[in-house]
Amino acid sequence: MAGHLYCAKHLLNPVVLNFMENPNLLELPAFTHEGHLQGIIEIPAGTNHKFEYNKQTFEFQNDMRDGKHRVIDFLPYPVNYGFIPSTRMDPARGGDGDPLDVLVLAEYLPTGTIIPVQPIGLLLLKDLGEWDNKVLAIPVDPAMRIVRATNWQEFQRDYSAARHLLETFFLYYDGLGTMTPMGWDDEHAALAEVRKWLVKR
Repeated sequence: MAGHLYCAKHLLNPVVLNFMENPNLLELPAFTHEGHLQGIIEIPAGTNHKFEYNKQTFEFQNDMRDGKHRVIDFLPYPVNYGFIPSTRMDPARGGDGDPLDVLVLAEYLPTGTIIPVQPIGLLLLKDLGEWDNKVLAIPVDPAMRIVRATNWQEFQRDYSAARHLLETFFLYYDGLGTMTPMGWDDEHAALAEVRKWLVKR
């Protein structure tokens, strides 16, 4: 597949996709050669349309529910939402069978953006009894960041309202009673979560 350039509006630095032979983004490495975690954006901040990466067609598509495009009947996503490649939350170990989710604190990032990120926390959630944890991250590029915090202690201290907003969003966005918040953990736990669900190839 030819390489592409995805550039979010209003960002100083575009996010570049590496050239690759395999079109399956799920098989990209979880970490870059420089050791940074990689996030792949499915849902840009500010939309209420739920996009997902199709594992069979290797395309981003609007998720379907009851034969219709799935639209979140709540507020728009307050954060860029995606997944970490080369991870899978194994159902045999309590996961939901999907790649580990990542929440990227940045301005609008288009669907399909691949971005190196720095974990700063871990949102612990259960979705109908299955673990559906989400890594909270900031872009590695300081010019793309929208918060000053670079670790969990700073984020919790300086942005406690943002923490509550994110937790509240995921508690209600799919209907009350679907998601169960199980607390938060720090950046070290976030990296441990990534390694826990890494797929060996």
